Amino acid sequence: MFDPLKIETLTVLIPALPLLAAVLTAALGPAVLKKHSHWPAALAGGISCVLSVLLLFSVRANLPEAAHAGDAAAGEAAGHQASAGFETVVVLWNWAAVKDALPTPAAALPSTDAVGPLDQMLDVQVEVALRSDTLTSIMLAMVTFVSTLVIIYAAGYMHGDRGYWRFFTYVSLFVFSMTMLVSVSNFLLLYVFWEAVGMCSYLLIGFWYEKPEAAAAGKKAFLVNRVGDFGFALGLFLLWTTYGTLNFHDAGGVAGILGETRLSAAAVYVGGGTGLAICLLLLLGACGKSAQFPLHVWLPDAMEGPTPVSALIHAATMVTAGVYMVARCTPLFFASYAEPYVAGGWSIDAPSIVAVVGCFTALLAALIALTETDLKRILAYSTISQLGYMFLGLGVGTLAGVTAGMFHLFTHAFFKALLFLGAGSVMHAMGGVIDIRRFSGLRRLLPITFWTFLIGSLALAGIFPLAGFWSKDAIVAAVADRGHHEGGLYQWLYIIALITACLTAFYTFRALFLTFFGRETIPPEAGEHAHESPPSMTWPLGILAGCAVVVGFYFEWTHGFAEFLIGTPSISYLAERATGPIGEFHMDVAAISTVSAVLGIAVAAFLYLGEQNEVRVLTRLMGPLYRMSHGKFFFDQLYQGLVVWPLAGLAKFSFWIDRWLIDGLVNFCGRLPVWLGSALRNLQTGLIQFYALAMVLGLLVLLVTLIWQNG
Repeated sequence: MFDPLKIETLTVLIPALPLLAAVLTAALGPAVLKKHSHWPAALAGGISCVLSVLLLFSVRANLPEAAHAGDAAAGEAAGHQASAGFETVVVLWNWAAVKDALPTPAAALPSTDAVGPLDQMLDVQVEVALRSDTLTSIMLAMVTFVSTLVIIYAAGYMHGDRGYWRFFTYVSLFVFSMTMLVSVSNFLLLYVFWEAVGMCSYLLIGFWYEKPEAAAAGKKAFLVNRVGDFGFALGLFLLWTTYGTLNFHDAGGVAGILGETRLSAAAVYVGGGTGLAICLLLLLGACGKSAQFPLHVWLPDAMEGPTPVSALIHAATMVTAGVYMVARCTPLFFASYAEPYVAGGWSIDAPSIVAVVGCFTALLAALIALTETDLKRILAYSTISQLGYMFLGLGVGTLAGVTAGMFHLFTHAFFKALLFLGAGSVMHAMGGVIDIRRFSGLRRLLPITFWTFLIGSLALAGIFPLAGFWSKDAIVAAVADRGHHEGGLYQWLYIIALITACLTAFYTFRALFLTFFGRETIPPEAGEHAHESPPSMTWPLGILAGCAVVVGFYFEWTHGFAEFLIGTPSISYLAERATGPIGEFHMDVAAISTVSAVLGIAVAAFLYLGEQNEVRVLTRLMGPLYRMSHGKFFFDQLYQGLVVWPLAGLAKFSFWIDRWLIDGLVNFCGRLPVWLGSALRNLQTGLIQFYALAMVLGLLVLLVTLIWQNG
């Protein structure tokens, strides 16, 4: 039995170390550390990774006792027992407290440690509280592991950059924010660190701020995310007024939204219109952070930042925050599924909307990636598409779908980070050029990059036995199961998912073939010394490639991921109310999905391994469809016309009103005394004769006035 104090200590240390690294690098980097500024970030990341693995095993060791404890005493000994899962909450301090802030909502419940019934008015207490459960430990292990490898890679990639210390300060701050985001036990703190990772994203995307494209990309990411975050904030207000708290855990005499009391009770989550509204507002926030339609437009432009930023933020960690949040809020979405909102004879539930948004986004991004020529942007659209698969899994509304979606998040982190770092290695060798039309035949020049990129491509395409095969097919199988039982919508989503799998394999190997096969072509920017990347860059590639090979098969063979994940209290809630097994391998789905992927690879090989005459013919034949894909379906232009230009016009009109009407009136009032003073100043001549004459004239006017008044 692991000491709960050890779990609490690990929970605090994991985010504290990157924060310390950020402070040290910011303070000592410019004058002391200089070219060694990566050391605090690398050490903090590595130690946090080790601690995260220890935390994961500590939580795992407590799961059997927490799951099977039969009485309150055993549950108390195991930590906090919620349903069939395990959690430990560490309260660091009370951030804010407001007395009698809210009338007691109907959905509020007293916690088990409350004395008497709820009062008429509820207090608001915002605690800085961290939690440890299976979902948190998985996310922490993944975030810190990938972040550490990216930091090591960045030490070679960013070598010689004048903002070297600033880069690693931002990276450490980002790792701190992301680890806090997945560790907090309060929706308000979740929102705080939701914004913190957004701020770090803005700083890192626009890191090379002298470059106009990078500065514009940073602003675009920041502004588009504000749209989603506004919806997220409204969702939190609605959660507060509905449940009387924003805590995940039970605290202050009120049952937490995801706490033991509410999870162990029956029918305590609000469905219908209110439940749907809460879920859709949370989904809007998730769409912004995880770049789902219609807020997907910021992620491709974010590739203007350094390549390690692309791997760190936009492949493995930050963009998965939306997926994490939806998975964490599984009971809220399940309540909307169990009690859907009915309007006009239509039954609307939140999970179905999540599934539709995810599936549509996956297909849309895959179609755009077909004609993209920037290697990093191809991978960016691939990330959007794979995130769509994750939302599709979460939107199935079953335990198998939720575990499959999170499994794909886990495996995707390894092979997508691998692909981005591989693209960075190509870019490093090609003198900053990343357009796949300007280089080719690099497999002999960059052998390590080629073989690791090939492994990542096979994993992304979903080829047996690599990671993407197991996790993506688990999502497709979950969709197929629900489509088989219910028909209708989920049958169509299953077909679209298979089509997207084929497109994914096609555009992935199109990029691979154009980059590494054919006649060796090197752009002038690379000079005559193009070579393989240094060991600090190739070692992370090799480690991530090994993970892409083994993690999917291992966890599928042992069913370890799904069985561990359902130890999360809010997910075990779904396990108790769900039917059907999890983790079953569907041979028919796997076969069809594999055929789709192989077909995509075969078509890519036919078109791009050779003279590419067929490509030119197809480009002419496809005509408008090609232009739609190449133009990214003109979403940027659409938003420019519907949002940017009207707001810019309104801003200019407001400026005119402020500059000429409001400021003009204020300036007139300010200048009026000056004008009057100037007029009176002319009367002050200094001549005694003038003053005497004025006095006589004034006296005469006074006398005439008095005589006229007296008749």
